Amino acid sequence: MNLWIIFLTGLTIGGLTCLAVQGGLLASVIAAKKDDTKRNSGVVFPTLAFLTTKLVAHTVLGFILGAFGGAIGISETAQITMQFVAGLYMVIIALNLLDVHPIFRYAVIQPPKFLTKRIKHQSKSKDLFAPALLGAMTIFIPCGTTLAMEALAISSANPLLGAAIMAVFVLGTTPLFFGIGWLTSILGDAFRSKFLKIAAIAVIYLGLTSMNGALVAAGSPIALKPKTSEKLYNEAPVSQTIEIRVTASGYSPNYVRVKKGSPVTVKLIGQNAYSCASAFRAPTLGINKNLQPNESYTFTFTPQETGKIPFACSMGMYGGVIEVI
Repeated sequence: MNLWIIFLTGLTIGGLTCLAVQGGLLASVIAAKKDDTKRNSGVVFPTLAFLTTKLVAHTVLGFILGAFGGAIGISETAQITMQFVAGLYMVIIALNLLDVHPIFRYAVIQPPKFLTKRIKHQSKSKDLFAPALLGAMTIFIPCGTTLAMEALAISSANPLLGAAIMAVFVLGTTPLFFGIGWLTSILGDAFRSKFLKIAAIAVIYLGLTSMNGALVAAGSPIALKPKTSEKLYNEAPVSQTIEIRVTASGYSPNYVRVKKGSPVTVKLIGQNAYSCASAFRAPTLGINKNLQPNESYTFTFTPQETGKIPFACSMGMYGGVIEVI
């Protein structure tokens, strides 16, 4: 999973959609606190309390969702489907923000009204505890982009990766909660409108990338494959015994050559693989193995036809090719 892209999503479209749902609650808490003091801390401390507990709550939620995905033994097909749907939903959210067509408004998920009202009631308190509690309770009123991130956390089927997905996303939203209100008050609504369009275009790219990653993991011929080192290994000797290092940044080597008609032994060697690369998928070979960060795994097969056998991580972000000659 490319956590950097998830952070950028939180920084742009995620921050704006969450701000639309949760920003009013935080603003009312800050307003109540400012009645008690004119110091800057009257704004800073409640905001920090809100964002800190929000980060902790969503990290724990991501851990639970990832563990849930792993505990129920979520199938490869289900993981791929959830990732594809999450990417599609991101695109729909962006199209709604761009006002492409009114129909996209109906696809945006809104929190239940009774839950929103109940949480808003907490925002009337002037205690520092109120914004902290409110930040934790935001897990019950997620914005649309947050729901997409939660789907990715489940599909990761890994508690640590699920926690990382949610934590990085929420960290990405943090600057907007501090800065957008201030910038908008100075630059006006025109700034927010332009920023919103740029963010929407960025999240369309993220959504399409997520959808393509799902197609790669499924072995679809129409997917844009991850970049491999084909030129580097075209002159390499053919070997029926292959060792592939599985790291947090992908597979090395990610392009190898084998001979048709002879048994091939592939050894996957995990080296601190704290990423989706640890979920190795080779659809055409029927290989679906979730490695521990430093686990090794060996499988064999006998290629009967020449051609290229793709492999990838469960999210389609990292991949490679076994070429049969």
